[in-house]
Amino acid sequence: MIMNDLKEETFQVLEIIRGTTVDGPGFRTSIYLAGCDHHCQGCHNPQSWDENSGKSMTLTEIMAIVEEEDFDVTISGGDPLHHPQKLAILVKALKNNRRNVWIYTGYTWEEIISNPILFHAIKEADVLVDGPYIESLRNIDIPFRGSENQRIISIPESLEEIVLVKR
Repeated sequence: MIMNDLKEETFQVLEIIRGTTVDGPGFRTSIYLAGCDHHCQGCHNPQSWDENSGKSMTLTEIMAIVEEEDFDVTISGGDPLHHPQKLAILVKALKNNRRNVWIYTGYTWEEIISNPILFHAIKEADVLVDGPYIESLRNIDIPFRGSENQRIISIPESLEEIVLVKR
């Protein structure tokens, strides 16, 4: 269910991948949002840095795909925190739709919790994969991450202290 006043909120979406298993456990719908200021060397998705790339989609259009696929959701990009107010709206709609929500970001947990705007955007999600991609720490053998510095953090359990998801 989408709140009426927000259903026409627009997002710059690079791609929505249906039924993927690489962005979190089980089958998921992955939403890739445009815009990133981190510009990590070796980024696998540098076309995502431009906040104007992709196509404009309303919250209603995004949620229709999520509901049609009926999977949990991962939000990536770019960096979803490039537009934190929009991310907060999307996360709230997904949680109202009873979805497990993972967010990938180049920010660290510590940076996010020290910034009220960033924290507000992610606080209702379930899991945060944090930290920039560091090419020298690349490891294709660790699940759901690109480099060894990145952590899989349980957001609800980490509101008082960081709790890493065991994988």
